[in-house]
Amino acid sequence: MKMMIDETSVDAIRELINIGVGRAAGLLNDMTGTHIRLMVPEVRILRYNELIGQKGLLGYEKLSAVTLEFSGGFSGISMLVFPPESAAILITALTGEKIDAPELDALRIETLNEVGNIVNNAVMGSITNILNERLTYSMPLYTEGNIQQILGADLSKGFEWVILAISQFILSDLKVVGNILMIFEIGSLDALLLRIKESAGQIR
Repeated sequence: MKMMIDETSVDAIRELINIGVGRAAGLLNDMTGTHIRLMVPEVRILRYNELIGQKGLLGYEKLSAVTLEFSGGFSGISMLVFPPESAAILITALTGEKIDAPELDALRIETLNEVGNIVNNAVMGSITNILNERLTYSMPLYTEGNIQQILGADLSKGFEWVILAISQFILSDLKVVGNILMIFEIGSLDALLLRIKESAGQIR
């Protein structure tokens, strides 16, 4: 059954993501002792070809990404993506260590990987909990490059739709913008929208 992607569906997805990022912010606060607010002011649904066909879609040629594959009732990849400069600012704010260049060493990559893992898991976990779904997840993976390089061998997979959520990490007077991406295999967004429709009364 082919589902309609309408404004009601986008609003429901935005609400699910906001529940997840709220949970992620609480976990990051506990982990770092730093007051962090996470906001998602914009959610867009676009075709997979639009994502990989436009190098400038996310605003930068080089990106830092933490990816998490998921499979089950719907399958695909969840990603937290930052321009390297934003990643460096976020790590400085979280660790107190000044980063003079956007290149990240192993320890800083580990910090970003942990942040990405928390955000990806919180967002996907909120969606699956509210929709009563069970998914299997891979280990988080940190990669750098343009979106085609980040997806690498997965470029040839049967991906169809992408949910793009513009996210803002706000720490005292700092505002760091990143992107949460959920890239769905063929038929998986339809399955998600159907579950959202069935569970509409539970999404608040």
